[in-house]
Formats: sequence, C-alpha cells, structure tokens
Amino acid sequence: MSVVVVGAGLAGIACAAELTAAGVGVRVLDRARRVGGRMATKEIEGREVDYGAAYFTVRDPEFAEVVGRWRTAGLARPWTSELAVLGPGGRRRSPGPMRWAAPHGLRSLVVELADGLRVELDHEVCRVGPGPVVDGDRADVVVLAMPDPQALRLLDPACPAGAALRGRGWRAVLAVTVGYATREWSDLPAAFINDHPVLSMIADDGDRRGDGAPVLVAHTTDAVARRYDQNPDAAVPEVVTAVRELLGLQGDPEWTNAHRWRFAAPECDRDQPFLLTPDGIGLAGDGWGSSRIETAWRSGTLLGREVARGRLAG
Repeated sequence: MSVVVVGAGLAGIACAAELTAAGVGVRVLDRARRVGGRMATKEIEGREVDYGAAYFTVRDPEFAEVVGRWRTAGLARPWTSELAVLGPGGRRRSPGPMRWAAPHGLRSLVVELADGLRVELDHEVCRVGPGPVVDGDRADVVVLAMPDPQALRLLDPACPAGAALRGRGWRAVLAVTVGYATREWSDLPAAFINDHPVLSMIADDGDRRGDGAPVLVAHTTDAVARRYDQNPDAAVPEVVTAVRELLGLQGDPEWTNAHRWRFAAPECDRDQPFLLTPDGIGLAGDGWGSSRIETAWRSGTLLGREVARGRLAG
C-alpha cells in the first residue's frame, strides 16, 4: 500500500506517523517550507514567536502520552489553567483546563512527531482526483489534512469527499505580534475578549514561552481579518490601539508583525473525527471534531489507523 498525505500540519504528520508505525509506505507533501501548519512559529526580531495556535489542552488519554513524551524532552510545559476575560463588564477570570505551551514554539512539537518520516516540503499539490491520483500519480489512499476550503480547491466537488466539505464556513484571523521595550502588563497569560469590534484574544508570548519577553500576540475578529484580507499590515494601527486601550498601556511598541490566517477555525463542529471515502480519499484535521490542537492529532491518528486496518484486511 502507498499513501500520500497532503498537509504537514499536526493532523497530517500524526496520520503519517501512525501509518509508518504500522509498516505502511507514506509520503507527506506540503507547499510550505516548514512543517507545522497553523501550529506556526516564526522568527521575528531575533526571537521565535507562536503566531498561529495560542496553546493546547489535553483530554484524550493517548494524546496525554504523546504530551508526556514532549514534556520529558523539554518541548512542552503546563502553562496556565486560568485565563482572563475582557469585555464591556471589565475584567474577570475564567478557570478551565490546563493550557499547555511549548518553550521552543508549538511548531517544535510537529517537528518532533515528524522525525523519521518522508516529508517533501516546497511541494505544491494542484489536483487530487479519482483513482485516487495526486497530480496524475496513483496512490492507494490520499489524505488531505487541511481546512475544508483548501481541500476543496484540490478536489472535484462532485466526488464524495468534495461533497462532504461543502456548506460550512470558516473564520479568518489576523495574528498581530507586538513587541515592546518593557512589560507594562502583569498577571495576563492570555485573555479572551468578548464583544469587541477588533480583537478576540491576546496572548502573552513571553509568559507562555517562559522567557519573559515583552511580546504580545493579538488575534482579530473575523470581520477585521476579512476587511484587511488584502493588506494585513494596514490593520496594525487599529490592533495596537485596541491592545493599548484594553490593557491600559502607555508605551508604543518597538516593532509589529501581521500574519493572515484565512481559514483559522471552522464556524461549527463536526461529530465525526475524520472521513475516508470508498474511493480512497481521506480527510482529517482540526475541522473534524471541535477546533483544537488535540483534535487535529486525534483526527490524523485515527484516520491513519483506519487506513492501516484496511491494508491488513486487504
């Protein structure tokens, strides 16, 4: 059996790792230069910043084993179980599950999981068709591990996989990283922001990474992200002003960086953890379940097992 996984985010890498462990030949293709997907880490002003996903939680026992391995290796650490909530009523606390962070950036977790896998980066896939085929090359199974709109661009919309992806919206986000000379804020690991015209969340990147750097990452609302879709940098002044007002800051940032995520999260959840159609096309990612890092890992892992079981049954 030969399997092609398109997408080197956590779901695609988890799927490939499960298949490789089962003795199935698998290639991972991604148009990006690095693995990670939306668990993105980028060097900005000489320091790595998590400008994609903000953190992850751990509920699934099997995922907890993986996280335990990451923790032992110094790649993951418990961060905070309580976030702030900012809104018209002021500031309050929101206790919840432990949020985990990565001292070397969330992308480092995907890198660890990808160790030993056949990953081909800078490889853009244009078409996945019946057969299944990837740009004309046959495979026994093709897995698309990516947001629905990106998968639809590759698929024939009339095929079973394409039909399953239609009709669900995705929210966009601009992630604006803001670096200051000093830390004017305290006791703010991260904050959800309710009913705000510009922002949906602020995270203290220095706190979650554990180095204390005076760096914040602000996520915009979907409306702002769509308004500045063609020019994310133009949103920076509006975002900086909103951060200043919400946190009561006095100083101006020394630097900023904006990144557009057109498909940050689905507008609604799915009940099923993945899809594998009779024609050999699989779909996985954080869009299969509730939109979390843990969901992406579970989706890819379970799909990999299903494909491996089919190989054994065959």
